[in-house]
Amino acid sequence: MAGPSKSLILDPALQKYYEVNSNRYKYFRWTPRTAWHSLLYMVLIPASLGYVAYKSDGKYDFRGKRRGDTIAEW
Repeated sequence: MAGPSKSLILDPALQKYYEVNSNRYKYFRWTPRTAWHSLLYMVLIPASLGYVAYKSDGKYDFRGKRRGDTIAEW
């Protein structure tokens, strides 16, 4: 038969991991490392991607090109 039986033994280490993971917000602490990671992922990466997208907007045209044509419009 499919499915767990009554003799299923749960791993205590995995159970502890699941508990800590579901309550992670209770154990979070701001440190210089977490502050740097937050700044990096919330400000620096989106800003750099936005800058690259803004600078290359309309520069490349991939539609209707033939062999030998350049994709740069300006």
